[in-house]
Amino acid sequence: QLRLVESGGSLVQPGGSLRLSCAVSGFTRNYDIIGWFRQAPGREREGLSCINSSDGNTHYVDSVKGRFTISRDNAKNTVYLQMNSLKSEDTAVYYCAAAAHPRDRCSDFSDYYDYWGRGTQVTVSS
Repeated sequence: QLRLVESGGSLVQPGGSLRLSCAVSGFTRNYDIIGWFRQAPGREREGLSCINSSDGNTHYVDSVKGRFTISRDNAKNTVYLQMNSLKSEDTAVYYCAAAAHPRDRCSDFSDYYDYWGRGTQVTVSS
């Protein structure tokens, strides 16, 4: 019912910026909650941020708060993750995910989400 495609990942220098996009297609009306996750080698998948695409409410974990900003363009069915002041520790595959109605609050738990993108690689290195 839903497809999510991440894009925008690349190699970037420490201190640099990237904007990731999550394009959502299919029956989008019932999927208000979009989350961003990442997974680095040898580590568990980590929730970063989420947004309620209907009312714009957002949530961030401490590791990215103040550096990352989540936003949405509902007309384009796209959610963005603006990443600033990138560190080597941010190197990971980044995923977006969608949670179905009636879920209407953000969550950092993977099991909360119903559909996932394939991920986009972000590498922060000199």
